[in-house]
Amino acid sequence: MRPDPSLRERKAPDMAYSAVFSAGLLDPDRETPSHVSGPAGKAAAKRYNVYRNNVTVSLIDALAAVYPAVQRITGVEFFRAMARLHVRETPPTSPLLFEYGRDFPAFVERYEYAQGMPWLSDAARIERAWLDAYHAADAAPLTASGLASVPAERLADLVLAPHPATRLVRSRFAAVTIVAANRAAGPVEKIDASQAEDALITRPECDVVLRRLAPGQAEFLSALISGRPLGEAAGAALEHHPGFNVGAGIATLIETGAFISAGASASIGDNP
Repeated sequence: MRPDPSLRERKAPDMAYSAVFSAGLLDPDRETPSHVSGPAGKAAAKRYNVYRNNVTVSLIDALAAVYPAVQRITGVEFFRAMARLHVRETPPTSPLLFEYGRDFPAFVERYEYAQGMPWLSDAARIERAWLDAYHAADAAPLTASGLASVPAERLADLVLAPHPATRLVRSRFAAVTIVAANRAAGPVEKIDASQAEDALITRPECDVVLRRLAPGQAEFLSALISGRPLGEAAGAALEHHPGFNVGAGIATLIETGAFISAGASASIGDNP
C-alpha cells in the first residue's frame, strides 16, 4: 500500500510546528511560537512561559536526583544555577528522565564558576556511574567457589566477563571519599582532596556498592574488563605498582561482584 500523499502533507507542518514549539522550551529568550494559542484563540504567551519554566525545573530536579553529592557540595542555589545553564545547552534526547544528564560531568569540568573545585566533575562521574549501575541488567556474580573450580593451570589464561553494573572511575582527586561523605547523613569532615583515588561501582544484588580501590587494583580490573586474561591483567597491575597484591585484587573482584559467574556467561575461561 502506498502512503497517502495528503497524509505526508499534513504531517510536515505538524512536525515543523512541533520543532518550533520544542525549541523555545529551553530558551527563555525565544518568543512564544505564533501558533500557540489559548481558549477562544487568544494569545497564550503566559501559558507557554509557565510550561517552559516547568520543563526547565523538571530537568533541573532530575539532575539534582542523579547528583545529590554534587548538589550538597556546591549548595542548592549554586547547583541549580549551574544545572539551568546545562539544561539550556543540552536538551534531553530521551523520554526517560534517568537517562538525562550524561553530559553533566563534562559540563561541570568546564563550568567557569566550578574551576575552584577541580574534583567536582569526577564526583559527578562517580554519581552518574552509580545511577547506571543501579539500572544495569541483573546477572549472577562470580563466586569464590566458581573461581576455585577452574584448574590451577588454566587460571592465568582465564578471561572474565564483567557484570553489567560494573563501572570504574579514576580520579586525580579524593573523589570516592568526597562522594561517599556527601551522600551519607550527618556532617562532612574536612577532606584532603589532593589524594588520587580510583572508584569501583557495582551492584551484585539490590544495592549499589561504591568502593575505593587499593593501588594497582584499577589497572588490574580495567585489564580484566577489557577482556585480557587474568595473568596479563595481573602483569599490567604489577607493571604500574610493583607492590600490587594479586590475591587481594582477586578477593576484591569476588567481594564486589564485579564479574559474572561461569554459569551466566560462556566468556569466562573457555580456553582449552
